[in-house]
Amino acid sequence: MNTRREFLTHSGLNLGSAGLGGIALAWMLHQDAGADGSTTVSSAIRPHFAPRASRIVQIFCGGGVSHIDTFDYKPELERLHGKTLDNKGENKGFFGQPGRLMKSPFQFAQHGQSGAWVSDLLPALAGCADDMAIIRSMVAKSNNHTPATFHMNSGFTLNGYPCMGAWLSYGLGTMNDSLPTFVVLPDPAGMPAGGSINWTAGFLPAAFQGVAFRTQTGSEPIEDLRTPDGISQTARSASLSLLQQINTDYASRHPGDSVLSARIRSYELAAKMQTTVPEVTDISQETAATQDAYGLNDSRSAGLGRNCLMARRLLENGVRFVQLFSGGAFGQPRNNWDAHESVVENHGKMAATMDRPVAALIQDLKQRGMLDDTLVVWCTEFGRGPATQGIDSPGRDHHPDAFSCFLAGAGVKKGIVFGASDEVGYFAVENPVTIYDFHATILHLLGLDHTRLTYYHNGVQRRLTDVHGHVVDGIMS
Repeated sequence: MNTRREFLTHSGLNLGSAGLGGIALAWMLHQDAGADGSTTVSSAIRPHFAPRASRIVQIFCGGGVSHIDTFDYKPELERLHGKTLDNKGENKGFFGQPGRLMKSPFQFAQHGQSGAWVSDLLPALAGCADDMAIIRSMVAKSNNHTPATFHMNSGFTLNGYPCMGAWLSYGLGTMNDSLPTFVVLPDPAGMPAGGSINWTAGFLPAAFQGVAFRTQTGSEPIEDLRTPDGISQTARSASLSLLQQINTDYASRHPGDSVLSARIRSYELAAKMQTTVPEVTDISQETAATQDAYGLNDSRSAGLGRNCLMARRLLENGVRFVQLFSGGAFGQPRNNWDAHESVVENHGKMAATMDRPVAALIQDLKQRGMLDDTLVVWCTEFGRGPATQGIDSPGRDHHPDAFSCFLAGAGVKKGIVFGASDEVGYFAVENPVTIYDFHATILHLLGLDHTRLTYYHNGVQRRLTDVHGHVVDGIMS
């Protein structure tokens, strides 16, 4: 046993990048890295101005949620149902097969004191209407899933750019010393379009990337979390004590070695995570009523329900950014919001997995007082077109020129609708909001000026919003 790595292997501390040791090391380096690239023992990085929110949970619905079947009521589509779509310019559908205008197969009604229109596809979220700021004038750059998903998550349609969670980790630092700053909870059904690139750190230091927990039923959230069988607590304690002595002796012979100091602290964090992560992710500690509220007793919603409940527990334990995905497994069978064949069948299935858990998350955060400093972001990569995909088809094609997203919580006006699309939901015609604007607003709510949150890369001061973006003042309280 000639090296420290061999010693750690034999004493049960796995150093693989997919295991606890690799995650711990990344996050201790994260804590050491200041936003200006300097090294500091402090993880608290001052925002540009007083933040409205201190933490964020993002629900990304992959596949393209139809705005005209969820949050954007278009009674004119009922009158024009079956007619040809005219005078709308270039067809933006991905498959280029525009059919005839199709009214929504779902019933809309006004909800709450705000009177916001929401379809019966989302009855639980309709009950949260008075907490939402619904944006009905979102505009995307791409009508292809992967680049559009990258755009919503990183500000660029190409891969390799840091995602929003990485930018927030870089700009604000961590809120705790025993959990990652940025946690990703993928849909148990599969990965989103583009896979793990959606939570990459890109050209930022790797420590700022998202840590994806495993979300399949019965799986450990992080590999190598528990001490291997056959290693007693006494033996493990003795090993750690000996390792500490070896590290201390080495440090005394190599003063100023910051890499070793970071590694020593990473092992300390690993020990904390072995206690913290199992406790935080153990949703069995929640009451039966809470588990039922999140839909854990319904096979359709149980997967995302577990993730939403886990998200709340992570947020209340100091995780700054939790990103959840609704929709994965692109291809066949399709388990996402990509309603080419039938909007009723597809959206009906997906809404049953998402509606109840996300509404429960909002209501739970509110009941606990956490919505006062937590920003909830619900988004998708683009909408669906008002015409059918092909003649006499019940499906809708991709549509980037108008779609809906909503924000709720800290710093956001309650019970409002911002912007509007035209009479059939084709173009955003009132207060269009680009994804750059969306990102600029989110950063602003967390105390960051999107024009000042930069990182020098390949001769350019890069930022999440590229050279674009304006804060949407109209949705902020």
